[in-house]
Amino acid sequence: MGGPRTWLRSEGERSPRLGERGRAFVVLVVLVLVAVGPLVAFPAVRCEVFGAGCREAPAVKAPAAEPTRSAARRLTPLEAATWGQYVALGDSYSSGEGAYGTAADLDPTNRCHRTSHAYYHDVARRFRFAGGTAFWACAGATTASVLKGKSGEPPQTGRVGPGTSLVTISVGGNDVGFSRVLAGCVVRLPWSRACREQGPEIAERMAALRYSLTTVLDAVTERAPRARVIVLGYPRIFAERSGAYADNISVGDQQWLNARARELNEVIRQVAADRDRQIAATEGQGSVEFIDAYHAFSGHEIGSPDPYVNGLKVNLSALSAEPASFHPTKAGYQALARLFVQQIRTGPGRPLHQFR
Repeated sequence: MGGPRTWLRSEGERSPRLGERGRAFVVLVVLVLVAVGPLVAFPAVRCEVFGAGCREAPAVKAPAAEPTRSAARRLTPLEAATWGQYVALGDSYSSGEGAYGTAADLDPTNRCHRTSHAYYHDVARRFRFAGGTAFWACAGATTASVLKGKSGEPPQTGRVGPGTSLVTISVGGNDVGFSRVLAGCVVRLPWSRACREQGPEIAERMAALRYSLTTVLDAVTERAPRARVIVLGYPRIFAERSGAYADNISVGDQQWLNARARELNEVIRQVAADRDRQIAATEGQGSVEFIDAYHAFSGHEIGSPDPYVNGLKVNLSALSAEPASFHPTKAGYQALARLFVQQIRTGPGRPLHQFR
């Protein structure tokens, strides 16, 4: 009969027991938790299954690749000067005017007066240039003729190119009219101008030279971007203190002329230094270097026992000065060559951006 005991047992049995459906539900919940647990614990798995909770993976640096060859080596100044062609440009101080060793040096067809004793020959013999050498300096050249040509020859700047590794050049003396200045100091005639009265004209010409020489160096370095361009200054040709007699030029005028030569060299030095700074700032491969030759003839000036420079030479039949006047002798060009050799070996005083 359905007494209290039966009711209580039925309720007691129903309470803790879930029946078949309940047990099935519990099993399902457990299975879901087991399946979802790794998704919660491992976001990557959750991302793959549900497409949610994904994050961009942190960048991982790849191991550095092993070098396939040894690091590039910077070229030495000498290597940078000799890997290609050497080209000599410039005016009479580069062409060799005043030092004649062969009949060809004085041949009338030699319109640029390139001689066998020019410093170019010593430099070309001293080093082995992989691209050979070329001699294109021309007596009387100015910055304008270096750019445009002279004596029926094409522009000197057109003689250099990408295969040029070394350029030597002297230019500027004719731009400031030093031959005329010297003539004004030597010739003492009633209608001639006094030596030192030429100062204002010289100053104007030197100011113009800053721009024209810059144009020359720009043209050379653009055509030969890997070349070392070595620019020669001018030596003083008169004694500074001895007061040696020199071709009717007073001691005071000699000192004044020396001072003008120093000013000319300073203009050339500054222009060369400015161009080289531009090259270095952009890590260009070439260079522009200045040789201070002001003291190159010290002790060997005009009037000395062993001069490195010719004094005034007059063609009596034509009543004119000969081209050799005030130009170096053979020994003078050898002295200039030694300066170039030293500069080629030592370099511009800064790292060159050429590598092997």
